[in-house]
Amino acid sequence: MTGRPALPHLPVSAALGPLGAALAAGACAVLSAPPGAGKTTLVPLFLLDAPWRGDGRIILLEPRRLAARAAANRMADLLGERVGETVGYRMRLDSRVSARTRIEVVTEGVFARMILDDPELAGVAAVLFDEFHERSLDADFGLALALDVQAALREDLRILVMSATLDVERVAALLGDPPVIASEGRSFPVEIVHRDRPAGERIEESMARAILEAHRGETGSILAFLPGQGEILRTAERLTGRVGADTAIVPLYGNLGQREQDAAIRPAAPGTRKIVLATSIAETSITIDGVRIVVDSGLQRLPVFEAATGITRLETVRVSRASADQRAGRAGRTEPGIAIRLWHAGQTAALPAFTPPQILSSDLSGFLLDLAHWGVSDPAALRLVDQPPAAAVEEARNLLRLLGALDGAGALTPLGRRIRDLALPPRLAAMVIRAADEGDGGAAARLAVLLTEQGLGGTAIDLEERLRRFGSERGERAEAARRLAARMAEGAGRSGKRGAGGTTAGALLLHAFPDRVALQRGGRGRFVMANGRGAELPETERLAGSAMIVVADLTGQAGRQRILAAAEIDRATVEKELAGDIVREEQCVFDRASRQVRARRVVRLGAMILEETPLPRPAGPAAARALAEGVRQLGLQALSFGKETAQLRDRIGFLHRSIGAPWPDVSDEALLARLADWFEPFQAETRGLDDVSQASLRDGLMALAPHAAQRELARLAPTHFEAPTGQRHPIRYDGDEPVLSIRVQELYGLKNHPAIGGGRLPLLLELTSPAHRPIQTTRDLPSFWAGSWRDVRADMRGRYPKHPWPEDPAAASPTTRAKPRGT
Repeated sequence: MTGRPALPHLPVSAALGPLGAALAAGACAVLSAPPGAGKTTLVPLFLLDAPWRGDGRIILLEPRRLAARAAANRMADLLGERVGETVGYRMRLDSRVSARTRIEVVTEGVFARMILDDPELAGVAAVLFDEFHERSLDADFGLALALDVQAALREDLRILVMSATLDVERVAALLGDPPVIASEGRSFPVEIVHRDRPAGERIEESMARAILEAHRGETGSILAFLPGQGEILRTAERLTGRVGADTAIVPLYGNLGQREQDAAIRPAAPGTRKIVLATSIAETSITIDGVRIVVDSGLQRLPVFEAATGITRLETVRVSRASADQRAGRAGRTEPGIAIRLWHAGQTAALPAFTPPQILSSDLSGFLLDLAHWGVSDPAALRLVDQPPAAAVEEARNLLRLLGALDGAGALTPLGRRIRDLALPPRLAAMVIRAADEGDGGAAARLAVLLTEQGLGGTAIDLEERLRRFGSERGERAEAARRLAARMAEGAGRSGKRGAGGTTAGALLLHAFPDRVALQRGGRGRFVMANGRGAELPETERLAGSAMIVVADLTGQAGRQRILAAAEIDRATVEKELAGDIVREEQCVFDRASRQVRARRVVRLGAMILEETPLPRPAGPAAARALAEGVRQLGLQALSFGKETAQLRDRIGFLHRSIGAPWPDVSDEALLARLADWFEPFQAETRGLDDVSQASLRDGLMALAPHAAQRELARLAPTHFEAPTGQRHPIRYDGDEPVLSIRVQELYGLKNHPAIGGGRLPLLLELTSPAHRPIQTTRDLPSFWAGSWRDVRADMRGRYPKHPWPEDPAAASPTTRAKPRGT
């Protein structure tokens, strides 16, 4: 490297020449290199001397702030410089760049905003996507945008995708099948050892035992992977006092401040060891000198967005094979090591190959807002490795419309442009802008930063309490967060009004979460939100006794959602701030307990009833609709179909199955879907399910068929069969074919098989004895007379000697009686 120190020799060094040739000849390349190969630091430094770079900057994307700072520090150290000179970094709460900077290490979210604000990427020669296998939403989106820019505006822009574990074929296909360079080998060998975890044992117990065993039996520092902060703290408690004064126990997770994180990855002091208890944050892009032992719980905590509930919950799941390899690779970065896995060796093959991409399980509201800014309304227009789920896309569009950020055509509104300009999730950006217009932008911005930077102000559910703590919190991270909030408030603009001050967190949150205003219903700590869903607080929480709250964060599956962050609000403020969303109306509703329709006058916000007054019992179309809603809730079994009505339904259903149109489907699913067609019009005067008449049900079922077809029903599917004796017998239509159950003597003399549907559809005959016990079934009566009748006759004559059993039943007279006496 001209004028710069020589690069160290690492496993990736052998791949640098082919990589340089690939990027000299083409605009894209893919680099696959195992953990410990050195790609994060050596590749950007190597590309500094590429002739095509000119004086352009190299942008290196990292998935996390810790990895970005570590990479920048390592590269600057190799150059003998300080961070901010040739190598700098840029992230949300911290930036160190200068006019001299030619390698910028940026977090993936920062890059997406960079390219959206400057589509030409002026002054940028190359974009390097490191650790792409993690498949964050920001990385997928950033790559799609970079490819868009390269195709339309910057043919000279180089794009390199790098990963230790990568689905190479899919990524290469997305890039147009550029050269794929593979770097073989890792720095040092790593021995893989498996330890079975006893069933039912808490993970911190298993991890503490494995760490202590490794500490006693091996040399060097230990890196232990646990799913989350709680498990890390509990494991640290179990290790404290059991490892000796020469070993430090150090946590490493996202909520820690920069100093604590940087301290965790610094080498242990000479003559000492360290045990680093980390989340997945330590999987990639960082080297902790001295670590040669990895203890892997095999678990990780992933956010999962549920479009049906609109919330993101954290799930503890098994790691992928790719993540397990990444974790093991941490043990071989600086010397031979050992990786201890707390699962059976055979279970490794059952692990998923890769961690699921975030785009498949994320809140997409910010993504869609950025898409609209880019001029795209459909994600399919971008070159994405995976397209997002349609349900999540629609949920995001609905939210952005609710916030006023998108118009009916999916384009950005003026408010949407202001929301997008703030580096915040759309809900919180909308809150800051509304507050800024009212003169309270500073308070809203501090609340927004508190909600996006985990750990600030503590972990209390009550956001008023967390805001108070945040205001007096000391430390570099808190100071940087407050500075960020001030910049956001300034960026949101000011209307010239002066806020009265003292605006509560609840009043601010109304404009971020109008659908999560919650009313206490059902006891202390139990709430129903404006979106109709329930949520709970522990009864010991102060907010559990509040009449109304605004929920900012919650977790759990539908029906059992647990509130994580909220603030108190009063009804007067809700009615003032959300006046346009509050509805006053008269309603007809179904009461499940009484199975009756009730009328009431209500004041509501969404599905949340703020006030209600009973009205006289209703009737008419509104009552019929409420009654139909009761049927939907309870199912079709809530209606009492009498014998005749049930037979009518069976007859129509049989014709639908055997003939098809115009005969309608009358299955449970079909009838529930069409209650407005056959049920509601006939219940205008009905006030409860127990009052529904059989006549109304029969008329409703008949109404599903065209009038002309109704006249044919009796001919095609008669209710009864008239036997040669003159007796009428019901025909059953509840199976796959119509069934007639009849005593065999009543069919004597009949030479043709009974049929319906104009003679086209034969009846299945269940022939019975004089005692009405089945003796034979047949679909061909003449063949029965000529064939197996002989055996039936021989058997029946002995059992029922008083009844006639002629040799030729086709020529005999039908009867319902026994033989006369003396015959």
